[in-house]
Amino acid sequence: MIVNGKKQRARLRIGVDLGGTKIECVVLGSSGAELWRKRIPAPQGDYPLTIRAVTNLVQEAERVADEKCSVGIGTPGAISAASGLMKNCNSVWLNGMPFKCDLETALDREVRIANDANCFALSEAVDGAAQGARIVFGVILGTGVGGAIVVDGQVLDGCNSITGEWGHNPLPWPRDGELPGPACYCGKSGCIETFLSGPGIVDDYIRSHGLESHRSQNHGSQEYRSRNHGPQNHGLKNPGPQDHGLRDAGLENRAQCGPGLPIGARDVFARAEAGEPDALACVERYVDRLARALAHVINIVDPHVIVLGGGVSNVARIYQDVTRLWGCSVFSDSVATRLLRNTHGDASGVRGAAWLW
Repeated sequence: MIVNGKKQRARLRIGVDLGGTKIECVVLGSSGAELWRKRIPAPQGDYPLTIRAVTNLVQEAERVADEKCSVGIGTPGAISAASGLMKNCNSVWLNGMPFKCDLETALDREVRIANDANCFALSEAVDGAAQGARIVFGVILGTGVGGAIVVDGQVLDGCNSITGEWGHNPLPWPRDGELPGPACYCGKSGCIETFLSGPGIVDDYIRSHGLESHRSQNHGSQEYRSRNHGPQNHGLKNPGPQDHGLRDAGLENRAQCGPGLPIGARDVFARAEAGEPDALACVERYVDRLARALAHVINIVDPHVIVLGGGVSNVARIYQDVTRLWGCSVFSDSVATRLLRNTHGDASGVRGAAWLW
């Protein structure tokens, strides 16, 4: 099998998905069959305990596998090419730490680390929805908006470690009322993420009622901005809010909409399905914005397949509605790009980590 541009020999692989709230570990056979899986809570805010937790999971996996395996890690951030330290992590206790070096010391071997969006895209390109496609753009639509590019089974990783970071570009071809756009935690306004993330959907719905959002999670907190970015740094790679949406976090991040219980993106889509006018209008705006944003990606990357992940990817109407609309913005007389839902669900991240070898 060819993965990440290299012929793979038969062996077992361990993948670890390091999230803000959980750590998941899987053992894959040479064909991609899942042999073992375990999920534990993440030791939030504690770097030494994070290293220990990952190390213990890998050691447990190898006891079950009865052999030493390759280890790939999906993280909620990236490794700085300049310093070798972690950066742009929503799990802020990892930022500025020599995570790769410390983990390799603890495990006494080389470890490969990639951003969680890269792992998602690689998983779907290797044996998921985009299997066999030459150019794949993997999209995460959840608590944040992330992306990654895989070409010929190999993740593209540029010199700034921000390849595929479409969520922090401005929404293209803005319509009336979309400028300057909502404020983004990265310090700018009108980023694609502020419109297309789960929290973005909720905020748009709430604004349509003339109300302000009072979010139950601190989306884009000041602590996060001050510890990671600040006004001088807009070179982001998947820094979004916690867990970045590979799980259904984007649909569960809830905000208060006037009196009553908080709502999440799942509620907005459910209300639209039930025929509520404000929710229908919100979803129509969302689909139109997603079509424009993906058309912009097609004009630059020209992928054969775009695979959607994250909680929002579970909304069935997106696939037909977006492909019906994006032709108006793609610089071509036809659009052959396929828009597909992921195959592996929230397992794509941990599977992609294993496929880094």
